[in-house]
Amino acid sequence: MNRDHILSILKDIENGNLSAELAAEKLRLEPYEEFSYANVDHHRGLRQGVPEVIYGAGKTAEQIRGIAEAMLRHEDENILITRISPEKRAVLEGLPVDYREIAQIAIVNPKPIEKPYGSIVVVSAGTSDMPVAEEAAVTAEVLGNRVTRIYDSGVAGIHRLLAHTEELMQARAVVAVAGMEGALASVVGGLVDCPVIAVPTSVGYGASFHGLAALLAMLNSCASGVSVVNIDNGFGAGYQASMINQVGRYSKSASE
Repeated sequence: MNRDHILSILKDIENGNLSAELAAEKLRLEPYEEFSYANVDHHRGLRQGVPEVIYGAGKTAEQIRGIAEAMLRHEDENILITRISPEKRAVLEGLPVDYREIAQIAIVNPKPIEKPYGSIVVVSAGTSDMPVAEEAAVTAEVLGNRVTRIYDSGVAGIHRLLAHTEELMQARAVVAVAGMEGALASVVGGLVDCPVIAVPTSVGYGASFHGLAALLAMLNSCASGVSVVNIDNGFGAGYQASMINQVGRYSKSASE
């Protein structure tokens, strides 16, 4: 149950189309639904504006489907399932699903975003970083944001990045995804006037230590306004960028 659903019920009461008793029945849903393997938080969308996100790695296919079906029964839309392999995705057959293979994200009960908001830029250093970059980009898009992708634009050929200076300067938040030495975040941070969310990836040779070198480089960036999420955490970066981009969107002053 999300904010829009609650508002529609309250408006029906206000307009005399729904009795208080029936409204109470609609709102009687428990805050969470308990399974032997999960407690599904049905009020997450009301509290945070986004339904619970299902992390697919480590869950069985049957557990993923069970949680998704529980959320569908409560009329959730654009339910995100992250880190779900093509093999596990098969268990969602019969449900309304939009599967993004590169990002390994499934969107259950997908609904189009009619008016994407603001501007988020997702920039990746190399093609090998695309899965993490796409996880960030798809997450941000599903959460209602306008997203621009700039891929394979790392510091090994800095002219590729500088060719997109205009798009970068128009962004309200930038997600910079890089492995190897992770220098891209500092370069982007020195170009833009908005928050930069750095995402270290596990791409690289031996001394990159599966993303640790990029993580430490990004944490030690001298560029102002750069924050860092965990290694390969494209979802976390896309979610955070969405929160930054949409600050004030639903405030009273913004709606007047």
